[in-house]
Formats: sequence, C-alpha cells, structure tokens
Amino acid sequence: MTRQQFGFLTGFLLVAVWALGGAGAAAGATLAGLVGWLLVRVVDGDVTVPGLADRVGADRRR
Repeated sequence: MTRQQFGFLTGFLLVAVWALGGAGAAAGATLAGLVGWLLVRVVDGDVTVPGLADRVGADRRR
C-alpha cells in the first residue's frame, strides 16, 4: 500500500467514524491511531523513549 492510498483510507475511515459516531468518536479514533502509530515506531526502534523525553523537556529558544 502506498502512502497516498494509506492517507486516503485513513481520511475516509475518519470521516466514516465521524458520520456514524459523531465528533467525539472521530477524535477518539484519531487519538487511538496516533498512540498506536507511536507505539509501533518505538517498537521498531525509530523513536526512543529517552529521545522523546529530551524533546519534551528541552527548553528551546529561537
């Protein structure tokens, strides 16, 4: 599955959940999907938990 196909499917399913369950259900589905995506990235080794903590705790000035 290409990224474009995956993006289309994700958007379609989000709108379908929104239409059937309301905005709260769509927001919950989106949040659950993001958490699942992050967990898979951590398991694959693409993202490390200490690396995330450094980004959250870092004081950035621009």
